[in-house]
Amino acid sequence: MTPAPLDAAVVGTGRIRGTSTDLPMPTTRSVLPEPPGRPGPPGSVLPEETAPVPPALADDDVPQQLIDRYGRTVRDLRLSITDRCNLRCTYCMPAQGLQWLPTPDLLTTAELTRLGRIAVERLGVERIRLTGGEPLLRRDLEEIIGSLSALRTSTGVKPDIALTTNGLGLERRAAGLRAAGLDRVNVSIDSLDPQDYAAITRRDRLADVLTGIAGAQEAGLAPIKVNAVAVPTTVEHRAPRLLAECLRRGWQLRFIEHMPLGPRETWSSQDVVGVDQILEVLREAGFTLTEVGRPDRRPAALWRVAAGSASGQDYPAGTVGVIASVTAPFCSDCDRTRITADGRLMTCLFSSTETDLRGPMRAGADDDELIRIWARATWGKPRAHGSDSPQTESDGFARPQRTMSAIGG
Repeated sequence: MTPAPLDAAVVGTGRIRGTSTDLPMPTTRSVLPEPPGRPGPPGSVLPEETAPVPPALADDDVPQQLIDRYGRTVRDLRLSITDRCNLRCTYCMPAQGLQWLPTPDLLTTAELTRLGRIAVERLGVERIRLTGGEPLLRRDLEEIIGSLSALRTSTGVKPDIALTTNGLGLERRAAGLRAAGLDRVNVSIDSLDPQDYAAITRRDRLADVLTGIAGAQEAGLAPIKVNAVAVPTTVEHRAPRLLAECLRRGWQLRFIEHMPLGPRETWSSQDVVGVDQILEVLREAGFTLTEVGRPDRRPAALWRVAAGSASGQDYPAGTVGVIASVTAPFCSDCDRTRITADGRLMTCLFSSTETDLRGPMRAGADDDELIRIWARATWGKPRAHGSDSPQTESDGFARPQRTMSAIGG
């Protein structure tokens, strides 16, 4: 299975609850206060805080949905299944010296399935995305997906199951993953130039990634979405060529603003290429873009791209997206909840607060108790993440203790 040949030097944007008396209370640790910040782009309507305690919990009932004190309801679960990765992307982790979670600390297949079942069958979650680290490093990935895809919402609908991956090893597992119930994949590729890719990821594996995508397409995991982190040193010259190539190959490109979630020395506010700059670069390169917006409150804002030509080669019409978490955050209608590979609940990607679910599970908590824990944590979700706060300029932003690979993207 061989991917289509690349044009010369096609380059991307390289960078980036209560509990019974014999059960322990869940550990909730807050390292730093939540930062202030603008929770939405200019003109967005911000949610107002309501009751200080979740209404259902105030009456000792069991909630039937996850809702925060600003009225946002969770529909999307980001479930990390490992912190390990076989790449070392410069914007995500250091080249060496990483301390991986011990295997006994990772959520087991049964634990992952249980949390997924609670989320889907009892709390109204409609979408599950498996993340890492690199999820393909879990040998039981097909079993995990099979268990999650067998779940049904209260209306009898299968949850949408997606995977974020770097693509290494995807070719030999794509058919099995699809058969298990995986619906689609997002593949991280920041450059389609082999040398650039090797410099960004510290691994010379671009050819293997492209072969993996070809396998995913053949298995019917469509559409293929490509995630590319945008930084100033590359976006101007390379983003247009990456978009043109993705359109030609039938991939849906999503540019992601560089977020402060890697090693501290790898990010500053000056490194953020905002959505306006990305669009300007693409338009100056000749792309005709028409704004679509953010369908179904998904993270990526979309633009239609008219058919055209670049570098002497035609490309078909398609779409391009920008996930502007820093310059135009979409906190006001965020519907996501996150669980790390070791069973810590994070209500926000940037949160400095974690709530333990694995401990109560292993101590014998029943589903109702886990729901109460989950609901209390969700109620305390901050109004906004604050990565665009002026504090960030002086490095005062309250970064999470974990890097992206340890949180789950």
